[in-house]
Amino acid sequence: MIDQSPAVILPTHTQPLFQAAVHRAAELLRAGQVVALPTETVYGLAANALDARAVRRIFEIKGRPAHNPIIVHVADVTMASQCVADWPLLADKLARSFWPGPLTLVLRKAPKIPGEITAGGQTVGVRWPSHPFIQAVIRECNFPLAAPSANPTNRVSPTNVEHVRRYLVDKIPLIVDGGQCQVGIESTVLDLSVLPPRVLRPGMIHEQALLAVTGELEVGPGHDQGSLKSPGLLRKHYSPKAKVII
Repeated sequence: MIDQSPAVILPTHTQPLFQAAVHRAAELLRAGQVVALPTETVYGLAANALDARAVRRIFEIKGRPAHNPIIVHVADVTMASQCVADWPLLADKLARSFWPGPLTLVLRKAPKIPGEITAGGQTVGVRWPSHPFIQAVIRECNFPLAAPSANPTNRVSPTNVEHVRRYLVDKIPLIVDGGQCQVGIESTVLDLSVLPPRVLRPGMIHEQALLAVTGELEVGPGHDQGSLKSPGLLRKHYSPKAKVII
């Protein structure tokens, strides 16, 4: 049974509070719950990435279409390599250059990654975030986290705890206050399942920086008619609630 009482909001501004919040978040995640956690890009709505039922709960809370995949967050390169079918040399070079940080790498998925994560596709996006709190939670759990932005689908992604509170306070048991997000936009997504590598979603890490590592690069979703490889590729993605005066 899912608790519908208002979410507890835990601060992290001292070391004891930080550790208490890590332990509580990990406890809920191990139990199959969904919680809101800070990352350096935006706040994420996190669940155990290996628990298909917990992942489905993310989709329910967000009202997210089932054909829109979710990025998997890890705490090191070893965990990332365990989420994919193979870890090529180029992935290693990119990880050394840009991780932890706002870069998602798309590779063929490992069998243990649920189809709910990948929208039924054969690839998965993985990222090692740089925010110390989500890193600590992943290490405490010892499993990767599925964590799209902590907002209803088509709403602007949250960059502070107040945004998350307004969106989700009555839908999840815990919101962790990690302060204002430093980046404020979603990660760059780079597809390594194709040659040359292709930028599926722009972000803070720009094409020229990636090109210095990859040597060649294409930009845009391409012409793949199969499952979406990355979030952010739907025609309607963000819908701010604001009047537009022309």
